[in-house]
Amino acid sequence: MSNAPSTQWKEVVAPDEAQRFAGYARQFAELQARKSQKYGNGRGLHRKQLTAAYGRLEVLGDLPAFAAQGLFARPAQYDVRVRLSNGGMDKAADHKPDIRGFAISVRGVQGDSALGNGPAKSQDFLLINQEKFAFPQSAEFVDFVVAASHGGGALIKFLVQRHGLLGAARQIAKTVKTFGRPFGGFASHAMFSAAPIACGPYAVRVRLVPHASNGAPVRQVQHDWDAEFSGRLRQQDLQWDLQLQPFVDEATTPIEDASVDWPTPYTTVARLTLPRQDPAADAALAAEVEAAVFDPWQALAAHRPLGDVMRARKVVYFESQKGRGAA
Repeated sequence: MSNAPSTQWKEVVAPDEAQRFAGYARQFAELQARKSQKYGNGRGLHRKQLTAAYGRLEVLGDLPAFAAQGLFARPAQYDVRVRLSNGGMDKAADHKPDIRGFAISVRGVQGDSALGNGPAKSQDFLLINQEKFAFPQSAEFVDFVVAASHGGGALIKFLVQRHGLLGAARQIAKTVKTFGRPFGGFASHAMFSAAPIACGPYAVRVRLVPHASNGAPVRQVQHDWDAEFSGRLRQQDLQWDLQLQPFVDEATTPIEDASVDWPTPYTTVARLTLPRQDPAADAALAAEVEAAVFDPWQALAAHRPLGDVMRARKVVYFESQKGRGAA
């Protein structure tokens, strides 16, 4: 396998995508409205905001050609907003297994929007504590989430109907493994885009790697992830390396299958710093971040999201934003 970055990637857009994605958006809108009746106005997924913080992103110089594109074309510094969240549709207790989200909004960027509607408002990176998605494409993910929204019994019934008894058991085991992976905390656990974005003519995935100075990973289950993270941030600056991983060929680094963990090496392109602050004392920032849009499609055209999962998110996220009055 060659690790040489390639520009020979391509997307495969199914002829029925627009219709299917519109259907997904309707399903998520119904789910979101149902959960908002219980919890108040909020997102369809990643509903529970844990921490909001401000900081800066420093883009480094002398980057390789595949990385020196768009936001990373030249050294610069940008203001950022960060939203940490639990991934679920409910506001579940922090000790329960869940996907963890680390969303970054890079402000003050210059260039056309990935949506083709004028200048980009920001460059957003939506990262999770998983190297890859549990499902290769959006259809399986949507069906799973919609079934899960009706409770465990409905989910098991759906899995048996879809996969049979043995297949359902395998799927449940896979889900338990995914959600139950040890999480070392937002200050000390690597976070991933899991799906690709463009980087000029190249394609990449994104990783955020904590500096050792952030402190050791948490070893025990936490009942308050905000307190754990904010406790560190009240004491010191926290820093991470933002890294890019290149597409090399379709067999090794597929664009359309988000369940494949790319094996190509990462290159550090920027440094994220959250200066020492007390998130709990900044209610205005917390409200700003909760109301804000964090969307992989809120991006520069040079970093257009790629693949089926990302194209579905474009439609579903916009419907979700309308559902909570953010669009």
